[in-house]
Amino acid sequence: QVQVVESGGGLVQAGGSLRLSCAASGSIFSIPVMGWYRQLPGKQRELVASITSGGSTNYADSVKGRFTISRDNAKNTVYLQMTGLKPEDTAVYYCNADVRTERWQTTQYRYWGQGTQVTVSS
Repeated sequence: QVQVVESGGGLVQAGGSLRLSCAASGSIFSIPVMGWYRQLPGKQRELVASITSGGSTNYADSVKGRFTISRDNAKNTVYLQMTGLKPEDTAVYYCNADVRTERWQTTQYRYWGQGTQVTVSS
């Protein structure tokens, strides 16, 4: 099995910064893609940013220029540096890891963390 654990959420004033971390552990051969999603109350989970093992990144338009995603492949860890935070960034942030569990298997399984609350006050 694979475990995904996030940390780093909290309360911050508008304009402030937070750094989220997420570590995957367990039966892992490789993690081609890791990412961050967020979910506002009553809304669907949406992609914030993703990053491949080669370092290619993808961002939601709403966070471009303010958030930076990075990863440490050796530690199976992904980070989300958030700057210029706005009240509308308030949400539960979820980390995901698309995992290959065996060298001979190309199927990827998506695992989610438990979520971490980010609250931005105005």
